[in-house]
Amino acid sequence: MEAKKYQGVVVPMVTPVTSDGRLDTEAVRRIIVMFAKAGVHPLLMGTTGEGNSVSKEDAVLLVKTAAEARGEGPMVIYAGLTGNCVSEQYVQGNRFFEAGADVVAATLPAYYQLTPEQMYTYYHDLADALKGPLMLYNITITTHMSIPLDVIVRLADHPNIVGLKDSENNLQRLDECLSLVGQRTDFAYFCGCAANSAHALAHGADGIVPSGGNIVADLYQQLFEAGMKGDTAEAERLQQETDAIGQIYQKGFTLGQSLAALKVMMGTKGLCGPDMLPPLTKLSEADAQTVVERMK
Repeated sequence: MEAKKYQGVVVPMVTPVTSDGRLDTEAVRRIIVMFAKAGVHPLLMGTTGEGNSVSKEDAVLLVKTAAEARGEGPMVIYAGLTGNCVSEQYVQGNRFFEAGADVVAATLPAYYQLTPEQMYTYYHDLADALKGPLMLYNITITTHMSIPLDVIVRLADHPNIVGLKDSENNLQRLDECLSLVGQRTDFAYFCGCAANSAHALAHGADGIVPSGGNIVADLYQQLFEAGMKGDTAEAERLQQETDAIGQIYQKGFTLGQSLAALKVMMGTKGLCGPDMLPPLTKLSEADAQTVVERMK
C-alpha cells in the first residue's frame, strides 16, 4: 500500500505562556525546533495545549509562530479547533490555514449531547466550510461523547476529511476502526491514547499522538519507526519505557494537573515555564518538587 500523506508522530504540544498569561513565543520556537530535530510534528491547541483556554488572537499567533519556526522542513502543523459556536469555528479554522497550519483537527462542540446524525452534520458542514483539510478528533474524556464508527466511515468519504485522531482508550474500538478504514489511502488513523501506541501501530495505525512527546519526542519517534517496520518487540520495549515516563506527570494528578506537571518537566530542560491558562493553574511547590524527584 502506498505511503499516506498524513502519518508519523504528532505531539500534542503544550501552550507555553508567561506569568501574566501571554503566549511565550520564544518558548514556542524552542519547542518547535526540538520537534523538528526529532522528526515529529506538532498538534497545537489540543487537550495538552489547553486549546479551550487559548484566546482567538493568541491561537492565530501560535500557529503563525510555529509555522515560521519550522523553516523549510517537512513538518506538518496540525491546529486544534474547539468551541461551541460553530459559525466562529468556520472563521477561526480558516484563519489557522492562513497563518500556516496544514491540517485542522476539530473536536465535537461539547455543551449539548449530540445525536450521531448531528455529529455527522457538524463535521460534514465544517469540512465544506474550511479551505484546507480537516481531521476528526475524538476525545471522550473532555467532550463526554464518542463519535460512532459508522459516522466515521461515512465522513471518511468526504474529500476534505483526511483522518481521525482517536483518543478514546478502547482497544476493541481501535481494532474495529482500523478494520473499517485502515486500508484507505485517503484517510489516516492516529492513536491519541499514548499507552496504546505500540498496539495501534501493530494493527495498522498511521500515527500516534503522545503528550509525552513534549519531553521525549525522540523515544516516540523510535517507537513509531519500530512499529512501522514490524519490530513489535522493540516497539513494546519503548512502549514500556515511555509509559514509565508518562507516570511521572500523570500519577496521582487530574488531567489538568498532569498538563501543569508536564510543563514542570519541560522547564527542567529549559523549554518553557510552569504557568497555565485559567481555569487551570500551575502546580503547587510541593507537587512540582514531587515531579522533579520522580524524574530522578
